[in-house]
Amino acid sequence: MQQITNVSHVGIRFPVLSVFNPLFVYTRTGPPGCFDPEPYLCSTPLSSPLFFQNLNLNQFFTFNKTTRKWHLPVIAGLCVGIPIMAGYFSGNTEGGKLASLSGLVILYIQSNNIPRRMMILMTCCLGIMLSFTFGLFFSFSNLASPIALAVFSFFIHYSIYKLGLTKPPGNFFFIMLASVAICMPYQPGKIPERTGYIAMGAMLSCLLGLVYSLLTLRGKEPPDDPVNAKDRYTNIVESITYGVFIGLSLAIANALELDNPYWAPVSCAAVMQGVSTKHIWMRGTQRILGTLLGLGLTWGIVLLHPSPLIIAVSIVALQVIVEFLVVRNYGIAVVFITILTIFLAESGSRLAIDTNELFVARLIDIILGSAIGAIGGWVLFNERVHYLTTLQIRKAKILIRKNKMR
Repeated sequence: MQQITNVSHVGIRFPVLSVFNPLFVYTRTGPPGCFDPEPYLCSTPLSSPLFFQNLNLNQFFTFNKTTRKWHLPVIAGLCVGIPIMAGYFSGNTEGGKLASLSGLVILYIQSNNIPRRMMILMTCCLGIMLSFTFGLFFSFSNLASPIALAVFSFFIHYSIYKLGLTKPPGNFFFIMLASVAICMPYQPGKIPERTGYIAMGAMLSCLLGLVYSLLTLRGKEPPDDPVNAKDRYTNIVESITYGVFIGLSLAIANALELDNPYWAPVSCAAVMQGVSTKHIWMRGTQRILGTLLGLGLTWGIVLLHPSPLIIAVSIVALQVIVEFLVVRNYGIAVVFITILTIFLAESGSRLAIDTNELFVARLIDIILGSAIGAIGGWVLFNERVHYLTTLQIRKAKILIRKNKMR
């Protein structure tokens, strides 16, 4: 990569993608008419189709090393499984499924200091509840919901990094809960009930998180990993990118009148979690291939006509398997994610009656969302886009300040 050195104007220096990429771009401002940004814009291999030649097929089957402890998938399985089993035995399966969604907040354990860990966990629980409630309130219109989800995605990504929550899963579960809720039928009378199920699942996760922390951190508190600081302009540009593409994926899904269109923005958000353009395109490919395999396995399971109890137990086991695999090999994890999400999202009767139609719809949704997410990921790591967008933001701030001084 060639550094930008032929710059004579006096100006400022700012990092682009300081978390993911050590590259620095230099912007210069000078007298009107003397600044031509084009010669100083660097071209990165990550923003070029040439990066495909570096894709190694072995990476699709490689198990990565991870520092995640084996017991975190188990506690995640409990946070999801207890509400599911409670719903089954109480005859309220739908409520149990909603509570299990918020149980995934346990994955936001991001500190080795117990008080700080619990503060983060409780804050994320509140965020999960607000995300779901926000989605329910804006589910009244297929025209308004993509705009609302886009604005929400912008603010949640911006806020996550402002709070220092830079580790995975990042913004994903907040966007997922908002996407699911915003695609539900608009029933104002049921908003308190549905939000209550989400709150119960979140509170259960907090309780299990406290017990888990006391057992695993008792007498030892290793130092936290350093937080990767991010330039504020980079954060703004990334937040805009997330908002635009996640909102766009839902808008297209609504325009195509897809069944359960939330699969598109959820897939889009999942693919955009990559740490580079190459990684994002790989995640997109893995998600599509893993979905194909997962749908095939689910189709075979449905042919066996499993009982509701078997499905409930399977959800718990699948959650443990997913959390074990997702940090080691995303492609293989997606196979089990597909089975898990179908069992969570669809009722047993519908699975048995509309199997083929349901699976084709899921495949279309996920391919659409993954494709949009891959394009969004290219924009997310494109240095030229970051440069020009940051330049416009700075110009806008200068104009606003000048207008205030008048």
